[in-house]
Amino acid sequence: MKLLLLCLGLTLVCAHRQVVRSNFDASKFSGKWYSVLLASDQKEKIEENGSMRVFVEDIEALEDGSLFFKFQTIINEECTKLFLVADKVGDGTYTVEYDGRNKFYVVETIYDEYLIFYLKNEDDGDSFQLLELYGRTPDLSPKLKEKFVEICKEHAVENILDLTQVVLSEHFLQHHPVLIPTASCDKFGTCFPSPFDVKLLALLLSHLHSLPRNAAYHFPLPLPFTRGPGS
Repeated sequence: MKLLLLCLGLTLVCAHRQVVRSNFDASKFSGKWYSVLLASDQKEKIEENGSMRVFVEDIEALEDGSLFFKFQTIINEECTKLFLVADKVGDGTYTVEYDGRNKFYVVETIYDEYLIFYLKNEDDGDSFQLLELYGRTPDLSPKLKEKFVEICKEHAVENILDLTQVVLSEHFLQHHPVLIPTASCDKFGTCFPSPFDVKLLALLLSHLHSLPRNAAYHFPLPLPFTRGPGS
């Protein structure tokens, strides 16, 4: 009987740790994540000051199937928080506007351990590929990193950056500018928030309570305030 229970327990553990490559449960993407490896076939995109050199902080699955991402990045030598909402277009497949139009999909995941994305960016006729390895912990095993490298090779992507070796400035702990990358303006220079902006702004405002009270919140939209709460 004890042997039977042990076998049953091992079976449940194995099932729980199963690699998922389809029929994703987006709700299990939610929570804290860390950027571990980043790769692209355009090296400049992931080098210092590259637009895709971003560090994931959190993912939240939304009721409409979208994913809300919180990133850290460096803009003009200043650590900045970047918020994006990616719209679901298929099983584990999403689109988002940032430095062009991006379509990405989940390659595979173990929800409580790691997550691998493949992304293709298109902008004014140009395109590039990006792959990302996220972990629930700041670093992952050499075996998982090797698996990521093999997936990169399948896409002829050779430029791979180990983000665990990159340290963001401690200045970030005191200053958290916020960037929302989209806004639509008419020919007279008057800007109006798009439906995307409105949804993202609502999400952003709901998260302000978790940021330091002395934070500086920067919005590229004509909002009635430009400073953080309590300022």
